Amino acid sequence: MRAGARRYNSAVHFVYIVRCRDGTLYTGYARDPHQREKVHNSGRGARYTSGRLPVTLAYSEPFDSKSDALRRECELKGWSRAKKEALIRDGGR
Repeated sequence: MRAGARRYNSAVHFVYIVRCRDGTLYTGYARDPHQREKVHNSGRGARYTSGRLPVTLAYSEPFDSKSDALRRECELKGWSRAKKEALIRDGGR
């Protein structure tokens, strides 16, 4: 493994939030949020982020199951921007 590379447990699923160049937030699901950030920045991520590059990973939260992660993603997508910003600021505490 190269220096600085991250190794993820393949059994772990993540919900992540990226901050777009225009300051907006995008919430999604990934197995590896850092790799997903790279995919977004390549322009192959989501239509929403492709016009707002670059994006930076602002938050990620691990889950043991895909269904739990997707449930949380749905919950976070319903939150206000202020509530998401507080989550990012507090690191999920």
